[in-house]
Amino acid sequence: MSQPDPDFEALLHHLKQTRGFDFTGYKRSSLVRRVARRMSQVGVTEYGDYLDYLELHAEEFTALFNTILINVTGFFRDPEAWEYLRTEVLPALLAGKGATEPVRVWSAGCASGEEAYTLAILLAEMLGPAEFRDRVKIYATDVDEEALAYARQGTYSEREVAGVPDELREQYFEQLGGRFTFRKDLRRSVIFGRNDLVQDAPISRIDLLVCRNTLMYFNAETQARILARFHFGLSDPGVLFLGKAEMLLSHGATVMPVDLKRRTFRKAPRTAPQNGTLFADPLPVVVRTAPDGLDLLRDEAVLASPLAQVVLNADGLIAVVNRQAEVLFGISTRDVGRPFRDLELSYRPLELRRHIEKALEERRTVRITDVTYNRGPEVVHLEVQVSPLANGDVEPLGVSVAFHDVTDFRRLQDELEQANRQLETAYEELQSTNEELETTNEELQSTNEELETMNEELQSTNDELQTINDELQDRTGELDRSNDFLETILTSLRAGVVVVGPELVVQVWNHQAEELWGLRRDEAVGEHLLNLDIGLPLDQVRPVVRGTLAGDDGPQEVLLAAINRRGRSIDVRVVASPLRGEAGAVVGAILTMEEAAGVEDVVVR
Repeated sequence: MSQPDPDFEALLHHLKQTRGFDFTGYKRSSLVRRVARRMSQVGVTEYGDYLDYLELHAEEFTALFNTILINVTGFFRDPEAWEYLRTEVLPALLAGKGATEPVRVWSAGCASGEEAYTLAILLAEMLGPAEFRDRVKIYATDVDEEALAYARQGTYSEREVAGVPDELREQYFEQLGGRFTFRKDLRRSVIFGRNDLVQDAPISRIDLLVCRNTLMYFNAETQARILARFHFGLSDPGVLFLGKAEMLLSHGATVMPVDLKRRTFRKAPRTAPQNGTLFADPLPVVVRTAPDGLDLLRDEAVLASPLAQVVLNADGLIAVVNRQAEVLFGISTRDVGRPFRDLELSYRPLELRRHIEKALEERRTVRITDVTYNRGPEVVHLEVQVSPLANGDVEPLGVSVAFHDVTDFRRLQDELEQANRQLETAYEELQSTNEELETTNEELQSTNEELETMNEELQSTNDELQTINDELQDRTGELDRSNDFLETILTSLRAGVVVVGPELVVQVWNHQAEELWGLRRDEAVGEHLLNLDIGLPLDQVRPVVRGTLAGDDGPQEVLLAAINRRGRSIDVRVVASPLRGEAGAVVGAILTMEEAAGVEDVVVR
């Protein structure tokens, strides 16, 4: 296994110290993956930087916990398992209770409450609503306060209650708009509260404990601690209902499988192991004529036994040592007749004298398991059986001490347990990843719905813009036609027309003005009127234009001598009229210039 990252462990310690969430018992692979996912969302790559980010942004804790505590749940999730619970487990559980005896259920790791309310529906269907309210208490716990707050409301969307059969949804939920609320009278029997399975004490006297797809997030050591708490909390016989990712193949001392396929287990009894049967008490003696050489045959049978065996007489002296005992412990027939207490074997590999005394006193076989014997570099695992030897009901003749070498069995058992743990871990990791993918899929579906809504809004906006564009095109066409019409009018006039603004900047210069003065439109428009180089004495036009811009009544007229574009002297009549805008305000002046024949004097009016 890879060494833990100290920066990551420091982050977990900070979460435990500041927020009371202890994630140190969670599996590091899935935990690292989820924290990394949240870090990528806020644009942080180092655990130390993310720790600083958490200290600066208190709201980030909620987002992080929601990412770590994947609340993937639903009503009647894995229907086959719930059907087995309804048809097999709950009827047997209720049959073992008195008619008025309370039924206590614990939903551990309840997330947003769907699982707890599913239990309420099943029990209410079996007992009836009235008896359910009187007898049943469902304790629903989780470490996520936000999920618990949502669960207490008991209100879910149409998509969240999709797993509830139609007839049950109509019977146990009240619909308001697009939301479904669990019946208030039954909701009082479902009690939500915070409980950390790793740190907090378990709820006691539980008949049914439901903890689905929660243990798989913890490492093996933490799982064992939680299961010990579950064992304490369950009544006898209590039922444990787990998720499909949790097989508990290596926890036979705590729970026993009822149906491994549906992940239902029963509390294992805490009883002492039964005595071994390798050396049973001797059968009643039947007096028969002994065959010849029977004593020699018995001696050889003991000496050739595959089990190491030492036989003591009633005085505690060694009577028999077989060949396997010689090989295993180094004692031999030379030790026959010696007091057993003088041998190293009497206290190594374990203290045998008190077990011998117990076997003689109680007249029964005493079995000692899990004995480890270091024979040089080799470690031998033994099971020891101490059997009293008696002739009927008289005083014991002695005691037989047999040593069974279970090293190979123990090794195979350890390998099997390790393989089971690896299988459980791999399966739990697969299920955890699957739930993360389910969460991601739900987020993607939500994002897709938002994008579809946004696309519809954009399409609507596009249609509006298209309508506005069509209107603008129509108005542009009208404006172009108006401009063309105005241009036609200006071109058709015999007089030169010039339009100036308040600052005497030329805005319009028609074709006839070009013909009079030889200055093109693009050369005149945008220039100051008095700066134009034409054959018209503009300094004499200035007072007329100024008067018009000042708002003098009526048009201003002046007759001036000028030189046209051909260099010929002409008389020009210049008439200035005000150009009025909104509310009648003067915004410019319109000058019409037309050649006047037969005028000899300059007249100003």
